[in-house]
Amino acid sequence: MEITRKSSYSGITRTLDLNITQEQLDNFNKGMHIQRAFPHLPADQREFILTGITGEEWDCLFPPEEMDEEGDDDEIDFLTVKLD
Repeated sequence: MEITRKSSYSGITRTLDLNITQEQLDNFNKGMHIQRAFPHLPADQREFILTGITGEEWDCLFPPEEMDEEGDDDEIDFLTVKLD
């Protein structure tokens, strides 16, 4: 089924052909949680239904964090920090 959404990020209107039924879409539009309405869709396709944001736009918004030489992402590990 073709789904058209305007991206809440870029404002671009796109249409994707998603493997969903009208019944599933109706259930979602009536308030069913998106994970229950479309359990077979990957997260990026569910995001498109919700916000119009594509996987490519998502990657631009939230680029993968770079790892340091030790394979850490340089964020504090709050589980190992001891406060006095």
